[in-house]
Amino acid sequence: MKYVKAKSIKENNAKKYIAVISLLLIQYGVHAQKTALLAKTLIDGTGKIISNPAVIIDSNKISSVTTKDKIPKNVTVVDLGDYTLLPGLIDLHVHPDLSVEDYQVVHLKHSSAYKALLGLRVVQDLLAAGWTTLRVAGDGDVGYANMEIRNAINEGVFTGPRIYGAAHYISVTGGGGDINFFSYEQPIIADGLIADGPDEIRKAVRNEIKYGSDWIKLLVTGAFMSAGDNPNNVHFSPEELKAAVEEAARRDIPVMAHCHSNEGIKMAVKAGVRTIEHGSFIDEEAMDLMIQHGTYLIPTLAIRIYYSEVSVNDPSLQKAIEFNRKTKDNMYKNFQLAVKKGVKFGLGTDFVGWPAAFSATEFVEYVKLGFTPMQAIMCATKVNAEILKKENEIGTVEPGKFADIIAVKGDPLKDISELQRVKFVMIGGKIVKNEK
Repeated sequence: MKYVKAKSIKENNAKKYIAVISLLLIQYGVHAQKTALLAKTLIDGTGKIISNPAVIIDSNKISSVTTKDKIPKNVTVVDLGDYTLLPGLIDLHVHPDLSVEDYQVVHLKHSSAYKALLGLRVVQDLLAAGWTTLRVAGDGDVGYANMEIRNAINEGVFTGPRIYGAAHYISVTGGGGDINFFSYEQPIIADGLIADGPDEIRKAVRNEIKYGSDWIKLLVTGAFMSAGDNPNNVHFSPEELKAAVEEAARRDIPVMAHCHSNEGIKMAVKAGVRTIEHGSFIDEEAMDLMIQHGTYLIPTLAIRIYYSEVSVNDPSLQKAIEFNRKTKDNMYKNFQLAVKKGVKFGLGTDFVGWPAAFSATEFVEYVKLGFTPMQAIMCATKVNAEILKKENEIGTVEPGKFADIIAVKGDPLKDISELQRVKFVMIGGKIVKNEK
C-alpha cells in the first residue's frame, strides 16, 4: 500500500513537472505538442459567445475551437479559469515614434536608429496591452524606422505585434505634414513627405513602397495638431488624389486618407481610398457616398479624449485642444448618425505615445456612438482584419487563423472598459503576458 502511494505521488509530481516544462516551452515559442487554452467564455470575433471554451492550438495557429468537455488527449492545458477570451485587438491608426507633447519636432531630436529602438519598446508595450496587430499611419521619423521594426519582428529577432502601414504621411507644401512655424531661412526637414502636383505625388508613393510601406497615407486636408494649417481646408487637388490612388493601385497597395473637411472626405472617397481617418466634419451626403463606395471610417476618438483630459504644456498642441473643444459635440452627433445609417467603421486610436492601456478608451467612446460592446469589439477584430485584407489570418478565433488571443478577467460585454485591463496575451501561439 505504501509502495502504491509513493508511486502515485511520484507520478503526480512528474505530471506537474511536465506541465510546467510544457508551459515554459509555450511561453518561449517552442511547441512540443498541441495546447488547449481554457477559460469561462470566448468572444470569438464573429459575434458568437462560447461558454467553457477550449481553443486548441497547434504550433502558431488555431486547429479547433471546442469546449472543455471535448479536449483531445495529450495536449498541454493552459487554464485561465473564469477569464474571457477574445481575438487579439487590431489598432488601425498608430504612430509609434511620435510623442504626446513634442508632436511636430520629435522627428528632429533623435536618429532613425534611436527611433527604431524607442518604437520597438512602444509596440511591445501595445502588444502587452492586447493589441496584437497595428497599422502605422505615418510616423515621426525622417527614415523608415517603423518598417525596420516590422521587419525585425517578422524575422523573429524580436517578439512584437504584427505591423502593417505607411512609414510617412504624404503632404502638400504647407500642409499637415509640413513644418509651418519656422522662417524660410531655416532648412528644416519635415516628418512628412512633401509633394506637390501629380508627378511628385507619384514619386512619393513609389518611394514609400520601395522602402517597405504596404499602405499609403495621404494628408488630404489640414490637421488638428499641426501649426499653420486649417483642418477645414482641402489640400490635395482631385488630380493629385487620383495620381496617388492610381499609383498605389498599380502595386496593390491600399490608401488611407487623413480627412477632417467634409469636402476632403468626399474627394477621397471618389478617388478610391480604402479608409477615411478622423472624418471630423462628415455630413450625411459624405456618409451616403462612403456607403455607396464601401469606404471605411476610422474616427480616432481616443486621441481627442486624451488631449481634452490630460494636461499638456506644449503650446503647439493648444490648437488641437481648442478645435476638439469647439467641435466635439457636433462631431459625435455626426458619428452617431453615421452608425445608424450603416457607414462601415473600423477602429483606430491615433496613438501618439500615451500609456498603452489608454488605447482601449476607444471602445468606451464607440459605445457612446451607439455601438453595442460586441459591435465595438468586432470593429477592432473581424472588421479591422477585413480592412487589412488579412481576414483569413487574423481577427477571429477560428480554425486556421493565427493564435492571436487575449483574455480579460471580467466580461467586456457588460463593462467594455475591461479591455483596458488585459491580463493575458498570446501571439502566434506564444504567450507574452500571463497575469493569471
